[in-house]
Order: sequence, then structure tokens, then C-alpha cells
Amino acid sequence: MVLMWPSGSREGISFASPYAAAPGVTFDSGRIQSVVEESCAAAGSGPGTETTPQTPAPQTPDPGAGSQQGSQCTFAFTEPDKGGSPVKVVINPDIAKSHGVKPGDNIRYLNLSAVQGTGAGAGSPAYVFVDFVRSIPITLLAILYAVVVIAVARWRGFRALLGLVGAYVVLVAFMLPGLVEGKPPLLLALVGSTAIMIGVLYFAHGFSARTSTALLGTIFGLGITAALAAWSTDAANLAGVGSHDAATLVNMSDHISISGIILCGLIISGLGVLNDVTITQSSAVWELYELAPETTARKLFTSAMRIGRDHIASTVYTIAFAYAGAALPILIIVMLYDRPLAEALTSAELSEEVIRTLVGSIGLVLAIPVTTLIAVLVVKATGVKGSGAVAVGPNGGGTVQVGPDDVEDTGALAAAAVVARKADGTSALPLPGGRRARREAQREAERGQDGSAER
Repeated sequence: MVLMWPSGSREGISFASPYAAAPGVTFDSGRIQSVVEESCAAAGSGPGTETTPQTPAPQTPDPGAGSQQGSQCTFAFTEPDKGGSPVKVVINPDIAKSHGVKPGDNIRYLNLSAVQGTGAGAGSPAYVFVDFVRSIPITLLAILYAVVVIAVARWRGFRALLGLVGAYVVLVAFMLPGLVEGKPPLLLALVGSTAIMIGVLYFAHGFSARTSTALLGTIFGLGITAALAAWSTDAANLAGVGSHDAATLVNMSDHISISGIILCGLIISGLGVLNDVTITQSSAVWELYELAPETTARKLFTSAMRIGRDHIASTVYTIAFAYAGAALPILIIVMLYDRPLAEALTSAELSEEVIRTLVGSIGLVLAIPVTTLIAVLVVKATGVKGSGAVAVGPNGGGTVQVGPDDVEDTGALAAAAVVARKADGTSALPLPGGRRARREAQREAERGQDGSAER
């Protein structure tokens, strides 16, 4: 990662930013006071006119205005955040038809009033809608998300949120600039994704054999995903021609490879789900072992894979639905075109989403048995670390040490489930659980002793 770290230079990149204003032009924001529909010929009404939100400008027929006279435009009288009288902002037709604007909305608009030729009666709009201001709702959702995560997952949830911030730092500071500078996309994606997973897993779940097992399974899944992504990008000729953004990047620099960006995207898109299945499967093996430490490795693997198969079944269509939801506008357009299904799925518009779904699914499916196998080998080899309480060994002799480190390493269930038993089957330590559970377990043990005495 250090060797591939981008320099940050943008030499050779030429592009016109849509947010770069010309001299005298500014991006302002404000709150809409009222919305009216008027003739598009009134778009040039600026601050010098007598038009107000309460008294719209009178419309006088003009025979020379042509077809423009009959067209209606949507205008929003907006009070600027920086103060002053309300200004008349023309709303884009696509926004007016799809979402619309209403009083109380916060918007960002282009202020052209200081530019010569755009003023009252000039026929050109002096204030043009750019976008909505979404700072408040997004901030509230982010706060709610953090509160819910921390309230349910507590300290571990807080660490996971910090790990997520670190992951985006790696993405923004390392991977994106590396793609712009023409670094090898496959190596860039593998190095960056591995760094993200190392930081996220250990930071959120702590340093333990369980976490290391999940990390090994994740790296294996990343390798499978990267290999399939590299092959499918070339074999399916994914050129990104169906995306306007990709076409924009092509014209910016000769160093930017659209196929490389697609390849990197195929690997990054599966990180979250891959991490989910590996840490869950690793935890399942540890919990099963803690409940029955005498189970053989073969039976432990078989039991954990039953959980893994359920996880596979649910995760596969989770990925498919997630990508389908993201590509919903394209799916609707394809449906309206009435194209054959096979032709639509292999088209330039949908093929990237289809391959992303298939590649990600194959990687996570293969990561589950590998993670399970590694977890079984590790847990059988390490068992429960010693320090603390003493319990009689499984055959009545020897001792097994159980302490706080075991709870940290193998989960809270270790303190309750790792109970050594004597040769006659009775527990050498107080039984775990609540009072009712302990009483039931004690009755079961007494019944077992009575049966042994009768025999």
C-alpha cells in the first residue's frame, strides 16, 4: 500500500466542473416562499422588476414571441439565506414534473444577476435552480443511525462506526486517486480492500482467533472475487459505454481506464456482504464449539455448514435485490423498450449489474466453507485459553482453566457453556444460566444418577 500510494497530482486531467462558476456568478441557497406557474417569457424577471410573490407579473401577449408564449414554466420565489428580497428562481422542467417544489423547501440556485445581459427584461433567467439542500435530513438520519447502532451494539457498534470512517478514508485517499493516476486496478483493489478489512474487522471485533479466522476467509473470498472480476471484465467486454459518467471520465484523462474502474468496483461492491458472512460463520463455529467442546471436527464442520447453507440462501437474493433496487430506473426503461429478456440482461446497460451480482455471489458462497474449515481447525487446535477459574477435566482428572480472556476471545457464551464434566456425567462447576435453567439441569443430572444406580 505504501509503494502504491498515489501522489495526488492531477496533471493531464482536463474537465469542466459543473460547480465552477464564471466571474460574477455565484451559487446561493435559500428557502422557497411560494411557487407559481407563468409563461416562460417571464423568465428574465429579475430583482429590478415589480414582480413579487403576491403579485405575479402580468402577461401581455406578444405576437413575435412565437411558440415560447404558450409554454409554461415553474418559478419559485425564494428568500436568500444571506438576506435580501425574495428572488425568482426558474425550476428545471424535469424537477417540476417528477418531484416538484413547494414552499418551505431549501434549494441551491445559480445567481446570474451580476452578469451583464441577465437582468430584468433580458429574456434570460437571472436565477436558475441547481439542487435541493439536503443537509438537515441527511444529518438527522446519520445521527439516528449512530444512536441505534450504539444503543443496540454498544461499544462494539461505536467501534464499527469508527472503522467505517477509516474504510472510507482508505477509499477516498488511496483507491480513488490511484485509479485516476492509472495504478493497476486489480492490485489496487486487492490491496485497498485487504487494508479496509484488516482495519474494520480488528477494530470492530477485537484481536482474537475468531476475528483472524474471519479475516482469512474474507481474504480468500476477495481473491476469488478478484480473479472472477478480472476474467469477466475482459471476457464480457465491459467497457462502461452504457454510463454517462463513464463517458465523462474517458474524456478527462488518458490515464483513466473505464474497464479498470469497473474491475475495481466489482471487487469493492462485495466487501460488505463478504465480511458479513465470514464473521458470522466464524462466530457460529466458536459458539457451537463452546456448547459442545467434545464434538469432533467433522461434526463441528457439518453443524456449522448447516448454518452456512441458510446464510448462503438468504445472502444470494439479498445481493440480487440490492443491485436490482439500484438499477430500477434502467430496468423500467428496458421493460418499456419491450426487448427480449436475454438480450436485455446482456446489454450494455444491465450486463455490469448482472456480472457484479454473479461475481460477488460466487465469492461469498465459496468463502463460507473455507471460513468454516479454518475456524474448525483453529478452534480445535486452540480450544479455550487458560487463566482464572479451575474446572475438573472431562474424564475426572486434570484441570481446565477458564477466565476473562476466554470470554473476550470466544464470546460471552464461553463463560456459560464451557463446563467440564466428570466421568459420571455430573457437572463439576455451578451450571450456567438463570435459576430455572439451573434447577432443570440439576434435576436432569439427578435423574441420570438414579438411572445409573438402578442399572
